[in-house]
Amino acid sequence: MMMENGLSMEYGDGYMEQEEEWEREGLLDPAWEKQQKKTFTAWCNSHLRKAGTAIDNIEEDFRNGLKLMLLLEVISGETLPKPDRGKMRFHKIANVNKALDFIASKGVHLVSIGAEEIVDGNLKMTLGMIWTIILRFAIQDISVEEMTAKEGLLLWCQRKTAPYKNVNVQNFHLSFKDGLAFCALIHRHRPDLIDYAKLSKDNPLENLNTAFDVAEKYLDIPRMLDPDDLQNTALPDERAVMTYVSSYYHCFSGAQKAETAANRICKVLKVNQENERLMEEYERLASDLLEWIRRTMPWLNSRQADNSLAGVQKKLEEYRTYRRKHKPPRVEQKAKLETNFNTLQTKLRLSNRPAYLPTEGKTVSDISNSWKGLELAEKAFEEWLLAETMRLERLEHLAQKFKHKADAHEDWTRGKEEMLQSQDFRQCKLNELKALKKKHEAFESDLAAHQDRVEQIAAIAQELNVSTLEYHDCVSVNARCQRICDQWDRLGALTQRRRTALDEAERILEKIDILHLEFAKRAAPFNNWLDGTREDLVDMFIVHTMEEIQGLIQAHDQFKATLGEADKEFNLIVNLVREVESIVKQHQIPGGLENPYTTLTANDMTRKWSDVRQLVPQRDQTLANELRKQQNNEMLRRQFAEKANIVGPWIERQMDAVTAIGMGLQGSLEDQLHRLKEYEQAVYAYKPNIEELEKIHQAVQESMIFENRYTNYTMETLRVGWEQLLTSINRNINEVENQILTRDSKGISQEQLNEFRSSFNHFDKNRTGRLSPEEFKSCLVSLGYSIGKDRQGDLDFQRILAVVDPNNTGYVHFDAFLDFMTRESTDTDTAEQVIDSFRILAADKPYILPDELRRELPPDQAEYCIQRMPPYKGPNGVPGALDYMSFSTALYGETDL
Repeated sequence: MMMENGLSMEYGDGYMEQEEEWEREGLLDPAWEKQQKKTFTAWCNSHLRKAGTAIDNIEEDFRNGLKLMLLLEVISGETLPKPDRGKMRFHKIANVNKALDFIASKGVHLVSIGAEEIVDGNLKMTLGMIWTIILRFAIQDISVEEMTAKEGLLLWCQRKTAPYKNVNVQNFHLSFKDGLAFCALIHRHRPDLIDYAKLSKDNPLENLNTAFDVAEKYLDIPRMLDPDDLQNTALPDERAVMTYVSSYYHCFSGAQKAETAANRICKVLKVNQENERLMEEYERLASDLLEWIRRTMPWLNSRQADNSLAGVQKKLEEYRTYRRKHKPPRVEQKAKLETNFNTLQTKLRLSNRPAYLPTEGKTVSDISNSWKGLELAEKAFEEWLLAETMRLERLEHLAQKFKHKADAHEDWTRGKEEMLQSQDFRQCKLNELKALKKKHEAFESDLAAHQDRVEQIAAIAQELNVSTLEYHDCVSVNARCQRICDQWDRLGALTQRRRTALDEAERILEKIDILHLEFAKRAAPFNNWLDGTREDLVDMFIVHTMEEIQGLIQAHDQFKATLGEADKEFNLIVNLVREVESIVKQHQIPGGLENPYTTLTANDMTRKWSDVRQLVPQRDQTLANELRKQQNNEMLRRQFAEKANIVGPWIERQMDAVTAIGMGLQGSLEDQLHRLKEYEQAVYAYKPNIEELEKIHQAVQESMIFENRYTNYTMETLRVGWEQLLTSINRNINEVENQILTRDSKGISQEQLNEFRSSFNHFDKNRTGRLSPEEFKSCLVSLGYSIGKDRQGDLDFQRILAVVDPNNTGYVHFDAFLDFMTRESTDTDTAEQVIDSFRILAADKPYILPDELRRELPPDQAEYCIQRMPPYKGPNGVPGALDYMSFSTALYGETDL
């Protein structure tokens, strides 16, 4: 049955009911009643002898109630009502009722045990009553780890006998039959009384007699069991064995106090050892992460390149590999580092230890600052790579354009200086001289037409020399441009000199060949137009948008519309040549087919015109290819925007949901933790969408797309949002786990936690996760905390603020608020409690010896204390004495070791 104090005992009818149940199941042994009678009689006499009396027959000697009342007075230390001295039956019943009333006053609910049965000598009822007294006054107060009395006594026996060979205490029926368990209990506390190594499991009677004799002679525990009865009974009586074993427990109660003290010390030391392990783990992770950041920063800050487009593209690919492979594990490491740090600080607060201060340069803020520096360096590095790509692409385009135009110009000027310096006109006939003059005029026209090309070449060279572009081969470009310009100046001077000479000869020469002249006049500009057109049709271009390529296509279409007029001009020029050929053939003029005014021929015009007509469809194809490329770029922009416009809001919604859960008003802490872990799984399941975006983004960058008007999201903002979401989930999971740890370790209820969270959120209007001092004061008042409005109230509140905001930030965060409210609501172990526990192990000495620590504590924790305890320097010390007081205060940060 369950008593009001939570103790499981068989009282009254419970005693009878259990025996009836055992009898039905065939478990009841008739010898049990005999064993109980012997044991209970011996137990009663062990107490009655203190009053100078005893009983011989348990069912007879308690019938008048006098010795029963005397037994209760002895074991309780209290005085019962005066007994009736008459010998009549009603006198006896009155005395027994006084005894039963006293038992009931101790919280024992007796059922089916009446005074009449005791007065009539009912053995079962009498034994049931004595068992009730034994349970209440000898066993009830036995408690190990908050178990019931029976379970506590059994656990005590198991712990005490655990190191002993051939002893395995599982119950109070069979585990004590061979006597070794009794001998082990005595040897554990008094090894000087029994040589346990000489005992054998094969000699149970000898073992039992040894234990009972030693207990009676040296420990003042009377024989309550008969060795023969224990051996000859298949299942010894549990109550008899429990009664006798409880005497051992009370005999060694002093040692039990030492064990309790040792357990408390072990618990405290385990906390410290675990905290030290977490500190070492934090230092290792922090050092590794900071070292990785230190090694990575020079690479990100480097702006060294070979000034080539291929080299920069290689660096860009290396950066993408870094973002995909090298950084994600470090993001997880950073989150784990913050989680471990928060868990450690929570454990330190819960165990009244001082807060952990990492090694200089390894605090959470140091790591956060280094991480921010890393992210800034990443952003700057990526921006530099993209800028370098654009710059080098433009440089490469300009350099190729310069080379193309310079090559064309140098081809045109080849031989021109020799021609202008020639004195051929001095040997010519009149018509030949005039032809030379016209030819020279045509050349001047051509020369003037080439002026624009020279200016274009100089302009391109000047653009390549712009300091911001940093073109690597400016020297050779400048040298070539200077050679072209110098040659151009020489050509101008030579042209003018030859013109003067021809003008001088013109006064002599009169006849002009009109047809040749007309051809030369028309052929030169048309030839120049052909050359310019051919250059334009093969000219390179670079575009980045649909509008730009469409503009080029439109301009090309406009050019094609002029081809009809050009075709007419071509036919006119060709017809001039045919007319000359007709006249020469008709009149057989020697050398008449040679045009003295130009080197151009109809074949030249035909070939160049044919080239132009072939280049037009090629230009069509080039523009069409570029249009498809820009269409593909537009498709990539839309693909990225479509995906980003889904992923971005999804991340924002998850952030809002996680933040809402983090406010702590959605169910119990376990519910919040479950939901957060569901979100964590959902986020990791969503990761393929981020990876798909990264692939699209890589294609966007490889296509040199630098803007996207279809979305406001960039890959960088999505990466940052993704990492912030992961960090927020990990941080909230850690906070909820720490709150569960706080709740469970401090014994506060879920209702209290909900009340603390609800009050905090009520005053956290902006949902920042922190309160100002005034908001914090209002929150305390709402929870029933009394803070006066006078000067003393202000001083009290300032003291509270110093606890919850030790760094004087001006804000109170929820974890500090919860820690404060938890300390206000619960008790924790203190340095004084640990000192008291060590004092018990040291037998009230102000110091403790290493041997005492090794005897009372587990080996690893004993050595932990010995290595860290300073030597005792007080009076009456002995060699090797250790100062447990300063060690205990150091555990709680009250002193330094």
